Amino acid sequence: MSSPDLADLFPGFAVHWVDTKAGRIFARSGGSGPPLLLLHGYPQTHVQWHKIAADLAQQFRVIVMDLRGYGWSSAPQSEKGELYTKRLMAEDVIEVMQALGHLRFHVAGHDRGGRVAYRLALDHPERLERVAVLDIVPTAMQWRYMDAEAALRVYHWMFLAQPAPFPETLIGPNALYYLEHTLKSWSAFKTLDFIDPAALEHYRRAFNEPSRIHASCEDYRAGATLDRSIDEDDLAAGKKIDRPLLVLWGNRGLPGGAPLDIWREWGTNVSGQKIDSGHFLTEENPQATLTALMGFFSAAP
Repeated sequence: MSSPDLADLFPGFAVHWVDTKAGRIFARSGGSGPPLLLLHGYPQTHVQWHKIAADLAQQFRVIVMDLRGYGWSSAPQSEKGELYTKRLMAEDVIEVMQALGHLRFHVAGHDRGGRVAYRLALDHPERLERVAVLDIVPTAMQWRYMDAEAALRVYHWMFLAQPAPFPETLIGPNALYYLEHTLKSWSAFKTLDFIDPAALEHYRRAFNEPSRIHASCEDYRAGATLDRSIDEDDLAAGKKIDRPLLVLWGNRGLPGGAPLDIWREWGTNVSGQKIDSGHFLTEENPQATLTALMGFFSAAP
């Protein structure tokens, strides 16, 4: 799905196609220093980091990748979310980072990427130095706190998790409308003004394709079933994230409530702050997000 007519928003970054159990995963890397992996959310791609990647690359070896089913990465066929658990996506991360020569690294994840990041921290803590999650609470807690207000705010959790091909059929003929409505409605000011037009074209091209629409629905089907069950098992076992964990959220983002208090039940060393933003911190308020991430990851020994 790589398209030469799309703008290169990561000048100077190398391009990588990594063969994994999920198929080919697309990644880019640039800069020098300790490795820092950046994981995107729904309905975006690795491009969501373009406003801050170059600045981070002044101190870190920055790697951005498309999760399986998103962007230019392979989209394995799945039926009930079984190939889109965050546990499997975390294993993709390990394969990619190992192929690029990084056995231990920092990771920051937004939205779905944040879910992959904290699953990585729970399943493979030996691989990580520090972890940042942006504008999420853990999947199990999202479902536990799904009252009427939350359900209206994050209706897509229920909609996209419906059995195939129901959401795919409704989204498919109107994919660009659905994509742009989602981006606008989750932003602070309900417009697309926060997105660079070149980045928006990347999102349009990547989303408007049947296998990708299906893959993203599978991602949410996994979230409603398998991911939730895995989280609940960890909670019951008293398992916690033992790496330094930074929590960032938009004051007009999706989690609502008190995300930091929730995350302190899941980690042993948790800090965080609110960003003046809607859901899309890296694009709506890149400077504040950059400052927070730079300070957190630079503090590593």
